[in-house]
Amino acid sequence: MYIRPFLMQSVYKEHYKETIRLGVPIMLGQLGIIIVGFADNIMVGHHSTNELAAASFVNNFFNLAFIFGMGFSYGLTPIIGGLFAGKDYHKAGETLKNSLFINFIVGILLSLCMLLLLFNIDMLNQPEELIPYIIPYYILQLFSILFAMLFNSFKQFSDGTTDTLTPMWIMLSANVLNIIGNYFLIYGHAGIPELGLTGAGISTLASRIITFAVFFYLFTHHNRYRKYMEGFRKGVINRTNLRNLIRLGFPVGLQMGVETGSFSLSVIMMGWIGSTALAAHQVLGVITTLGFMVYYGIAAAVTIRVSRYKNWHDYTNIRQASFAGLHLIIAVAIMVVVLIFVFRNNMGYLFTPEDEVVRMVALLAYSAILYQFGDGLQILFANALRGISDVKYMAYMAFVCHFGLALPIGYLCGFVFNWGAFGIWCGFPVSLTTLGILLWKRFNKLTLHK
Repeated sequence: MYIRPFLMQSVYKEHYKETIRLGVPIMLGQLGIIIVGFADNIMVGHHSTNELAAASFVNNFFNLAFIFGMGFSYGLTPIIGGLFAGKDYHKAGETLKNSLFINFIVGILLSLCMLLLLFNIDMLNQPEELIPYIIPYYILQLFSILFAMLFNSFKQFSDGTTDTLTPMWIMLSANVLNIIGNYFLIYGHAGIPELGLTGAGISTLASRIITFAVFFYLFTHHNRYRKYMEGFRKGVINRTNLRNLIRLGFPVGLQMGVETGSFSLSVIMMGWIGSTALAAHQVLGVITTLGFMVYYGIAAAVTIRVSRYKNWHDYTNIRQASFAGLHLIIAVAIMVVVLIFVFRNNMGYLFTPEDEVVRMVALLAYSAILYQFGDGLQILFANALRGISDVKYMAYMAFVCHFGLALPIGYLCGFVFNWGAFGIWCGFPVSLTTLGILLWKRFNKLTLHK
């Protein structure tokens, strides 16, 4: 009677340790990206508020492309996790080759979609004073999509083999170079022209090229990857591998894409209100993404672990690993909520000296606080479902929640009820929490009685 809770606590303790071991490098690598986002926005925001607003507009649309592409590449992780657990290294190398091919194709398609949007940018009715800043920065981001997609293949492959440290160090190193590049290119130090937002775009493009180039070099030259090289070189690009990657990757990309899309489309509504609302949206978006990336690091570790247990048909450990991850995410969410609440009135000053923007950031912070637990819940169970290769349901429900709840509620509260920028953010707590509950119930249905 008293022994069982103790044993369960002991079992979860081991899951906590392993999840943290795998998740912290992923978390740090992703946080490195956000820190660069912080640096970009702080440097750009202090250069001019109009450039910060322009960055908000461009980054929100490109986040849609990058997040969809990242989600699509996630289909590789459970496949590699299963092959790694079964020690089928030849097949793992061949699957990576197929992933690089399909990610290259997806990168081209995403670039074409973003180029089409650029040609029709006037239809989005954004403030005229932002257009001279938007265009060059947009073009630079356009060129970086392909390199990000190719890097994603190597990163998800490495994660699937439980090597989460290598991607972390590559990403962190490239991010340091990005910040250094920002310093010289935005403000024009050491005889370099002062390029402002365009300089930030050049630095970001260079860092994405570097991450792919370094990972490609390591894979082809480091002893760690030697056992995969025969399969990589001799393996063929074939329909079976491509079909599996698309079958698992597309629904995850869609699920993550529609979530990002709800934020990205909200930026259009923010633009209808004005540059101040756009800037505040960008500032709080960057801040709350810190919490998202920590949740994601934990959840990605859950995917890796669940995919291995799935290969062994061990549903007891699938559930224990997943709920251990949920416990960790809840603990992080509590800390995020406390930090946002305590610093809500001042955190905007990190990015801009404009008091009006800072006050709006403080107002929007209440909505961000409300959706932290729902966001953590949906991220965790989306990744747990991905680990057991159940991905279609999450894509459908994500579409319903984000486009059927978040955007309509945001428009209703923002413009019909006339709550302005705060109203636009009111839809996110409802959509994220609803999605989290639905995915939790789906996970229980598939694993509880196995």
